[in-house]
Amino acid sequence: MSLLDRFFVYHPAPWIDRDWARVSGLPLQEVWFQAEDGTKLFGWYVENRTTPVVLLWCHGNAGNIIHRLENLVELYRWGFSVLLFDYRGYGRSQGRPTEEGMYQDALAAYDYLVSERQVAPERLLLFGRSLGGAVASHVASKKPAAGLILESVFPSVATVARAHYFGLPVDWLLGAEFNLADRLAALSMSVLVIHGDRDNIVPIELGRQVFEAAREPKAFYLVPGADHNDLSMIGGRAYFQRLRQFAEQVVKVR
Repeated sequence: MSLLDRFFVYHPAPWIDRDWARVSGLPLQEVWFQAEDGTKLFGWYVENRTTPVVLLWCHGNAGNIIHRLENLVELYRWGFSVLLFDYRGYGRSQGRPTEEGMYQDALAAYDYLVSERQVAPERLLLFGRSLGGAVASHVASKKPAAGLILESVFPSVATVARAHYFGLPVDWLLGAEFNLADRLAALSMSVLVIHGDRDNIVPIELGRQVFEAAREPKAFYLVPGADHNDLSMIGGRAYFQRLRQFAEQVVKVR
């Protein structure tokens, strides 16, 4: 990992001790599991038995799972079971973030759901936000799942870096690649790409490039007026209805 990666790519936040289950009103279950290299990882699992759908949530490059709690509340209300976990170096998870390490972490989270929670792959949706899109797509390239949801994503770190620095090849100074577009070209599972048309961090043009890179079956859902981090809030009911619609299309349980 280059020194610049620590400043420009990874922005973990330390854990804050509170009774988050009481704060959220959710039946949060604290879970610990290990990556292949032995790194101990922490997450929350919420189970909703009203639908068979389980989301494996891969968050973006900043904060930790505490900062996704409000979104988790809404997903639960809409019938989703969710495993929301922190990558190494984020929140309570051990270690330091690296690209390869984060891929390991997400694969460990997948294995936890399938092995420990007995979640069948045909019930499982992979969800990646921003940087987490490349992480979720890595899991999709290695493991079976019902579908892949990509929100506020970009083709690669290089494309984002050049969008913010007038096309200059500043990505040459970074070690991280997170190449989502190349992985999508080889995937055959159903993909839903979601993007806000006022995204100031990942311009919508990059989201459309991701959509173009994906193979059929695929769909693009635009959230008018949404920036990078407020899609669920701006999108409101229609946003969550679109998630449910996609889930009902791709999750087939006998």
